[in-house]
Amino acid sequence: MKRIKQVLGGDLRQYTMVVALVLLIAVFNIISDGRMLTSSNFQNLLAGNAYVLVLALGMLMVIVIGQIDLSVGSVAGFAGMVMAISARDLNLPWWVAVLIALAIGLAAGVWHGFFLSKLGIPGFITTLGGMMIFRGGVIWISKSISVPAPVELKWFGSGYLPEWGPAFTGMNNSTLLLGIIGIAAFIIAQMRKYKASKESNPIWAVVVRICIVSAVIGYFTWLYGSGRVGTSFPVPGLILLILIIIYHTITTRTKFGRNVYAVGGNKNAAALSGVNVERTYFLTMMNMSLLAAVAGILFVGRSTAAGPADGTSWEMDAIASVFIGGAAVSGGVGTILATMVGGLVMAVLNNGLMLMGVGADRTQVIKGFVLLAAVAFDVYSKKSGTGSVFAKLFQSKKK
Repeated sequence: MKRIKQVLGGDLRQYTMVVALVLLIAVFNIISDGRMLTSSNFQNLLAGNAYVLVLALGMLMVIVIGQIDLSVGSVAGFAGMVMAISARDLNLPWWVAVLIALAIGLAAGVWHGFFLSKLGIPGFITTLGGMMIFRGGVIWISKSISVPAPVELKWFGSGYLPEWGPAFTGMNNSTLLLGIIGIAAFIIAQMRKYKASKESNPIWAVVVRICIVSAVIGYFTWLYGSGRVGTSFPVPGLILLILIIIYHTITTRTKFGRNVYAVGGNKNAAALSGVNVERTYFLTMMNMSLLAAVAGILFVGRSTAAGPADGTSWEMDAIASVFIGGAAVSGGVGTILATMVGGLVMAVLNNGLMLMGVGADRTQVIKGFVLLAAVAFDVYSKKSGTGSVFAKLFQSKKK
């Protein structure tokens, strides 16, 4: 038990969802006769769920401050529709239409942030109104008709990293380079941690951890890079990866990130310690709607058109990803990486059930039970202090 903790570098409870994700992939791969772990399936899984994971990045911060945003799907749909209409009817370049969509997301965030931070209206009520406004706005400006998107956006929504260099590698070289960079970055980060805490972080545990993670990164590099000719790691996945790095850095290494957790943990105590609570609320809500616009752009690029139903119930998947990732309902707890694991659990669940031929109706029922189970388990663990099932499996017996 002690050695496993040293290798993982922390409390085993934080790896419960990682274990669940691995088990889900394994079970669905067996049931689907190997169709889960294929290049094409994982390329589609990542590209098709990138927009939800982008929403989850912002939703985590909103939930950490103790609020909720119900408008993200509607804002994403509205921003995507305005982008498509602007490009079609005003003959604007695609990049100008994208900037307009981002500006709409920013404006929506300012709107929500103002009502929450200045007027004190709870985020639930504020964004419920925003959901109604922007959902109606999508249908209104589109006249319930889909609008084709600029062809240049297809690369952002469903494109792949380009091929270059020698062919003897046997895979897409852009994907191979991305994997090598990922392994190198992880090794550097682990060696820095080792130098900072040699006593609590023995070298053998660091080496084992590096080998395990490098093997996982290497396998997925091969999986994404060895598909059919013309495919590789999806561009939406690369955009998501960049955003994960940015937001992980923001939440763990910046003053604003610390303020977000301080406000979520105890708003009054944070205010007394000098944190500008109103500013933190405002910027968090603004950031959420900006990411909603990014999600809308990715989705429209993948579907090649903006539709009047775009964004419907997207907020539910984003919220579920955050809670399955271990965020606390009361706020103050949650991480970007755990949220991404929670989002991937939902994505694999959707994908696996689709491979099994399960209908959308039963899929929603199963996802609902998974969400309830994850939150109930989180609440139970905190009340009882018993830790995760994974921890119990390796718990040594007391003599």
